[in-house]
Amino acid sequence: MKVLVVEDELGLAESITDYMVQDGYICETVATYREAEEKIHLYTYDCVIVDLTLPDGSGFQLIDTLKRLIATTGVIIISARNALEDKLKGLEIGSDDYLTKPFHLSELNARVKSLLRRRQFGGHNEIRFQEITVVPHNRKVFVNGQSTTLSRKEYDLLLYFLSNVDVVLTKASIAEHLWGDNIDSADSFDIVYSHIKNLRRKLLDKGAADYVQSIYGIGYKFSQP
Repeated sequence: MKVLVVEDELGLAESITDYMVQDGYICETVATYREAEEKIHLYTYDCVIVDLTLPDGSGFQLIDTLKRLIATTGVIIISARNALEDKLKGLEIGSDDYLTKPFHLSELNARVKSLLRRRQFGGHNEIRFQEITVVPHNRKVFVNGQSTTLSRKEYDLLLYFLSNVDVVLTKASIAEHLWGDNIDSADSFDIVYSHIKNLRRKLLDKGAADYVQSIYGIGYKFSQP
């Protein structure tokens, strides 16, 4: 899951990023409105965590721009401002949650997880597709009731497929989802193929049907065989 943190307080931004990365998120950080606007035009995020007061612009304006670009991206406002009118305005323009500073990182993380469940999987604590069950709370995967061990990238890839069933995903979109703007660290899309091959093998070994379909010249689709 990809998260963008828009926060000009460097220490807080680093703390949020470190915490989220340890929990398995792809997390990117920017400190200004201009940088954030550039990011949301270039990349797609599952969640954007945004401060309302930025040195060169308003978090409200950024949320409005984001929602016009990609309405499905989740938004959590973090702000030292605790005024009711700010909370109401945030909800009116499309934010999903509002967290007043100071806050515990564990609470922010819990709200991000809850938001992603609501937006991508109808709020369910378990994600089910045929014989595959995913429990996001503890990152567990079961196939035909058997626990299945996946690497972090394989797990993220499976969730990406499950949130895009029957959708053709390009190799570029998969790579961007798994590595964010660090995609250049992968010299080619061979590493994407490697992760898909390993995920497919592990699911098949547990008795799952072969849901990963290769779409020649484009990418992959996760759907009924």
